[in-house]
Amino acid sequence: MLIIGCDLHSRYQVIAMLDTETGEVVTRRLQHENGEAKTFYASLPKLSLVGIEATGYTQWFERLLAELGHELWVGDAAEIRARAVRRQKTDTRDAEHLLDLLSTQRFPRLWVPSPQERDGRQLLKHRNKLVRMQTSVRNQLHFLAMSQGVCRKKKLWSARGRAELEGLSLAPGRASGGRSCWSCWTSWGRGSPSSIRR
Repeated sequence: MLIIGCDLHSRYQVIAMLDTETGEVVTRRLQHENGEAKTFYASLPKLSLVGIEATGYTQWFERLLAELGHELWVGDAAEIRARAVRRQKTDTRDAEHLLDLLSTQRFPRLWVPSPQERDGRQLLKHRNKLVRMQTSVRNQLHFLAMSQGVCRKKKLWSARGRAELEGLSLAPGRASGGRSCWSCWTSWGRGSPSSIRR
C-alpha cells in the first residue's frame, strides 16, 4: 500500500510517499497545470491513501483522486501544525510531517462533504444571494414609487403597477430610474420569488 503526505498549493504540490511493503520513502514536486500531478496519481495502484491539509482550493484534487480510485483524507490545518516538532516550515518538511501523521495513525481527519452535498450547498448560497438582490431591487422600486406619492404595495408588481411606475415623472437625473430598476426586476421573473428555483 502507498501512503502519501501531500503539501498542496495552487500551482504545485510536494509529496512524501511511503511504500508500506518496502519501507521506501520518496519525495517529489509535482506541477498541476502541465498534467504532471494527474499523470503521477493515475500511475499509482488504486486505493492509495493521500493526506492533505484543509484548504479552499482542493475540489479539483478531490475529484481527481475519486475518479482514480484513491482515498483522500483532509486534515485540520491547525492540529497538523500543532503536532509538528520542527517549527521551520518547508514544503518537503510539511509533506513528510503529513506522511508521518498518516503512517502513525495520528492524522487529524476532518469530515468532507460529498460532491453532491457540496453542489447542493453552493446552489443554496447562490439562491440566497439572488433572493437578497431581488429584495433590494424590490425595496428600491417601492421607495421610488412612494417618494412620488404612489403606494400600491403588492399591486406595484401587477401590469397596472408597472405602467404607473414607468410613467412616474422624475427629476432629469433620475428619469430612467424606474425603467432601469424595473428591467432588473423583470429579469428575475416579474417579481415572483418563486421564480428563483429552490
